[in-house]
Amino acid sequence: MFWNKSRKPSEEHIALSKKCQEEAEQLYRSGKYHCAEAVMETMRRHYAVDLPESIIGTVSGFGGGSGSGCVCGAVSGGTVALGLLLADKKKTTQLTKDLHGWFKEKYGVTCCKTIRAKNNKGICPIITGEVTGKIAEMLGRK
Repeated sequence: MFWNKSRKPSEEHIALSKKCQEEAEQLYRSGKYHCAEAVMETMRRHYAVDLPESIIGTVSGFGGGSGSGCVCGAVSGGTVALGLLLADKKKTTQLTKDLHGWFKEKYGVTCCKTIRAKNNKGICPIITGEVTGKIAEMLGRK
């Protein structure tokens, strides 16, 4: 496994994870970004500042479960962000699997439509922040 679940992240990385969570939620709430875009932009700002802001467009189609209500856009955007940040297929695949497993354990499903039916759309900014924070946490345990 690429990241060590039992390895405790440093206090600095815990603080960064919380900051990423809060920032992604705020970006979503601003109305300028949807779930996938907020995750990607936050990861770009903190882990890949050399990437242009236009990279956010690569995940624009994932909002609202890719427009059809399927896989949560925050998870989809997070998957793309992991691929960009890690640039390693095996590591990206493992962390993506771990991210989906964590999300499914927390929410029961990865389906946007199902989650929103149970919680209403008001949960989306919270989920966006939680996914972003989880990705930052995972990156801090590698």
